[in-house]
Amino acid sequence: MNHHEVLPLLGQVANAVSGAINRARPELAGSDPVVRRSEHSDFQSNAALALAKRAGVKPRDLAAELAATFDDGPIGSVELSGPGFLNITVPDKAVWGQVSARMAGPRLGVGTPEEGRRTVIDYSAPNIAKEMHVGHLRTTIIGDSLARVLGFLGAEVIRQNHLGDWGTQFGMLIQYLNEHPEATWRRDELSDDTSAVSALDELYKAARKEFDADPAFADRSRSRVVALQSGDPATLARWKEIVAESEKAFRDIYDRLGVLLTPEDSVGESFYNPMLGDTITELVNAGIAVDSEDALVIFSEEVTGPDGDPVPLMVRKRDGGYGYDTTDLATIRYRIHDLKANRLLYVTDSRQALHFRLIFEAARRAGWLTDAIDAEHVAYGTVLGPDGRPFKTRAGGTVRLMDLLDDAVARARAVVAEKNPDLDPAALDQIAEQAGIGAVKYADLSTSRVKDYAFDVNRMVSFTGNTGVYLQYAHTRIRSILRKAGDPEVTIDPTIPLEPAERALALELDAYSTTLVEVSDALEPHRLCGYLYGLARDFTTFYEACHVLNADEPIRGNRLALCQLTARTLKHGLGLLGIAAPERM
Repeated sequence: MNHHEVLPLLGQVANAVSGAINRARPELAGSDPVVRRSEHSDFQSNAALALAKRAGVKPRDLAAELAATFDDGPIGSVELSGPGFLNITVPDKAVWGQVSARMAGPRLGVGTPEEGRRTVIDYSAPNIAKEMHVGHLRTTIIGDSLARVLGFLGAEVIRQNHLGDWGTQFGMLIQYLNEHPEATWRRDELSDDTSAVSALDELYKAARKEFDADPAFADRSRSRVVALQSGDPATLARWKEIVAESEKAFRDIYDRLGVLLTPEDSVGESFYNPMLGDTITELVNAGIAVDSEDALVIFSEEVTGPDGDPVPLMVRKRDGGYGYDTTDLATIRYRIHDLKANRLLYVTDSRQALHFRLIFEAARRAGWLTDAIDAEHVAYGTVLGPDGRPFKTRAGGTVRLMDLLDDAVARARAVVAEKNPDLDPAALDQIAEQAGIGAVKYADLSTSRVKDYAFDVNRMVSFTGNTGVYLQYAHTRIRSILRKAGDPEVTIDPTIPLEPAERALALELDAYSTTLVEVSDALEPHRLCGYLYGLARDFTTFYEACHVLNADEPIRGNRLALCQLTARTLKHGLGLLGIAAPERM
């Protein structure tokens, strides 16, 4: 444990139950103490029910044996209940002690269990010369939250934005631009309301049309791809210009979303181009990649298709070209060999599950991916429209991400203005931006990532229910209470008995570090959202049941301490979700 870490009461109780098991039944030493929070007491252990069969006694009798051997650690009372549950209550003094200890350090008592783990997180990954759309929302937001949580828990996080910046479409686009010098797409040539990327997107569609209609243009485009891949200076210069303009447009979105990605995190497919030959040589020499109908493929040993044949991963096409599969193999090899990663996370759509299963299998067979390295596909579901169907514009196109954010901020502005009509316009703008962007991020993160969810702006910006705005508002309410009290330095008197609502709030505050570890293990940010929502509700119950500002000392000091720790925990937790916690709303 580092010196700021505070072992949660759940962990202390689990250790006490383990100690009782070891003393009462040495043959069962090391068994899971099965401890969780309980409605009947502070904690409950179901270990006796799980272990009775192995011990050859009735669960209730084993529970009685365990209860008899508890030593007086942090545990106040142990009661037997039902068929063999142990109900455990912690003394008030110990609960206040946890609140004091978590307030004392800058990390709220949270340790660094991920220390020393080099973790590559691959997320966002838009395509150059294309607008970011609703399909990029989840990878960007989920990936960013995981980068924040794992980084806070001590991991050495390496963010990787795997840009689609290579391939046939660039030959087509560059050839079209060369043949149509009148086409405008650079930032300085455009009107204010058109971005360079949306101009490039339109020009790409025009190029695609010409490519499909005119075989001579298609041939010239293919030659342009060869020129790009072999490093022709004029073609490369044009390509670099397109990449730079696109990166600026992505930057606008990342800044607005408040995500951690920087230009230094961008590693395009082009970066791996020089490594493809060596990657393939290794796979061929290892006997994994084999010739099949003039192409080079890896046949899976784990996955078969509907016909019962092994599913192939295409490593080199018949025409000698490479696709995503090859790039992704070069990428995993680079991240293990060069970046020395020992955990690889790919935050992409659930529909890519088979692709990553095949990539990870090939990397294991090649000897790159060993047991010492975790590789995981962090899959997520689809964003649906408010009607529960795939999200499209009225015209049936994909929804631009910037339009979606504008819409959410405009709705948040209306809701905040209605609740607080006296705000000056500049403050209203700032709060609307924080609330609107926070609402979008929270709606995404608060759904289990594997599920689809409906993008419903009106519900997202509501001040009630499990929304980002509700949590931001809860934070501002507590800050307002603390300002009225003069933001005092408080000390806790641990001898004061706890009211039930104080106890519930203090135990919830004590569960923060446990929650963050669960998020990092399961890679599920919605667990943090659920925790923060529960914390905000526990605070409301506490504030309604217990006077704070007009309570007598030293009770007032203890209650202000609970307010302070709740505000800090809410703000910190929202920060790990990438959401602002305003002081006023």
